[in-house]
Amino acid sequence: MLSELTRIDLRLRRRSMIGYTVGMAVYAFVIVALYPTFKSDSGLDKFSEGNSTVAALFGASGSLTTSSGWLNANLYANFVPLVVLLLAIGYGASSVAGQNEDGTLGTVIALPISRRRVVAQKIVALCLTTVPVAAITAVFVAVGRAFDLSVDTAHLVGITLGVLLLGVDFGALAMLIGAATASRGTALGVSSSVAAASYLISSLAPAVHWIEPARYGSLFFYAVGDGQLVNGLKVPAFVVLVSVTVVLVAATVVVFERLDVR
Repeated sequence: MLSELTRIDLRLRRRSMIGYTVGMAVYAFVIVALYPTFKSDSGLDKFSEGNSTVAALFGASGSLTTSSGWLNANLYANFVPLVVLLLAIGYGASSVAGQNEDGTLGTVIALPISRRRVVAQKIVALCLTTVPVAAITAVFVAVGRAFDLSVDTAHLVGITLGVLLLGVDFGALAMLIGAATASRGTALGVSSSVAAASYLISSLAPAVHWIEPARYGSLFFYAVGDGQLVNGLKVPAFVVLVSVTVVLVAATVVVFERLDVR
């Protein structure tokens, strides 16, 4: 059963969650429904082969006419993580720094619960914030079997989990920065910049040789950039994503304990 604090935070974000989820449902259906039209278009593969760096910048790698290539280029390498990150980073920045700036965090702190529990309940809300978009996308991709898309169910579950953990990681980073600086803008700016750098490293690594070694420092690589639709979410990648979450949450607890709440 959700705590009252978690329910309140989710209620405050419900409009953006519903809006992004509905929008993603429409977009995912269009992408799935268009696949039969493009699966035999050799021009797509020629484009990606002749413009490998540009294609990689948008997350397109390998054959775009295969099911995995099509879904990666149009959903999982870019758009789905972007929307999940918008929700997660937005909540992470607002949950502590934003509420401190508008004066509502003081009311939360006045409740008869420890600050550690406050962080824990906000992390639960953060996790739930990322679920609807990732889940609805997975549902429409699964329905894609009716449109000639062939995706292993276990691999689809794996990449969905990777997207969720990616969102939680960057959302937790925004929460930590917000607790450390008491500035929602700083939390948004820094965490978004780190996420953008992580995306660029992961997407360009296959096409730019000198960037390739840096991919192991990119959370995007562990979540969606290592052929998860073909090979599934590997255990080491899962461990990295979860470990980052644990470290960031632990750091947030320490910093939040010392935050001077308005």
